[in-house]
Amino acid sequence: MATIRVQTADFDPQAEAEALTAGRRDVGALVTFTGLCRDEGGRLAALELEHYPGMAEAEIARVVAEAERRWPLLGVTVIHRSGRIAPGARIVFVATAASHRAPAFAAADFLMDYLKTRAPFWKKEHGLDGRAGDWVAAKDEDDRAARRWDG
Repeated sequence: MATIRVQTADFDPQAEAEALTAGRRDVGALVTFTGLCRDEGGRLAALELEHYPGMAEAEIARVVAEAERRWPLLGVTVIHRSGRIAPGARIVFVATAASHRAPAFAAADFLMDYLKTRAPFWKKEHGLDGRAGDWVAAKDEDDRAARRWDG
C-alpha cells in the first residue's frame, strides 16, 4: 500500500503516520522522516519548488515500487510539497512501515536519497534581500549518498 502526493498545502506528520498504520497489527516498525526548509544562515526568505504535475507523482511511484521490491514493506507514504515554502515549514514526508526496523529504516533512507537527488523537482532560493537566486543544483555529497543504492 503506497500513498504518494505532491501538494502545495502543509501536512500533519502525526496524522499521516497514524493513517499508514491504522488497524494494522502486522506493523512492527514505522520509520518517518520530515524534511524542513532551512533559512540558509538567515539569508533565505523562501524556497520555491516546481514540478511537472503527473510526471513527478509517476516517477515517485516508480521509486516507491523499487523500494517495495528491495524490502518487505507493509506500507509507504511520500508527500512532497511544491510552491513557495518559508524557512521552518515542512517540505517532505516519508514514512515506511514494515514488520521489522531494518527494512523500514533502509527503505526510508533509500527514498530520501532519491527525493534529494533525482526526483523531478526544481528548487529556487528567494533571499531576504528580495532577489531570486538561481535554481539549486544537487550537491555532490547527496549524489554520492544516492549512488550507494545503484547496482
